[in-house]
Amino acid sequence: MFRSQRSEEQLEPPPIAGEDCGAIEVLRVWAAPDGPQQVSLRTKWEDPGAWGLMLVDVARHVAKAYAKEGRNEAEVLHRIRDLFDAEWSDSTDTPQDLDVQ
Repeated sequence: MFRSQRSEEQLEPPPIAGEDCGAIEVLRVWAAPDGPQQVSLRTKWEDPGAWGLMLVDVARHVAKAYAKEGRNEAEVLHRIRDLFDAEWSDSTDTPQDLDVQ
């Protein structure tokens, strides 16, 4: 029923996940080709504003990953921000069936 092996589609957990420091997974996002994303999350922080900080950190990690593939990091961040602002102003989707744990 449950898989004991990771599929090729799953990312490896980061090193902190194996440490005995109380770290927990707070966000998982799956994207289907030409389809919707699915999100699972855990509301870890008392202040929901912490998610804003985390989302900016995620954007910066994404830009660094693209930079390793030869893209300009500043341009990638600018593109992320442009689409973030556009989606914030005029959403193309309505979240449904959010799995909050």
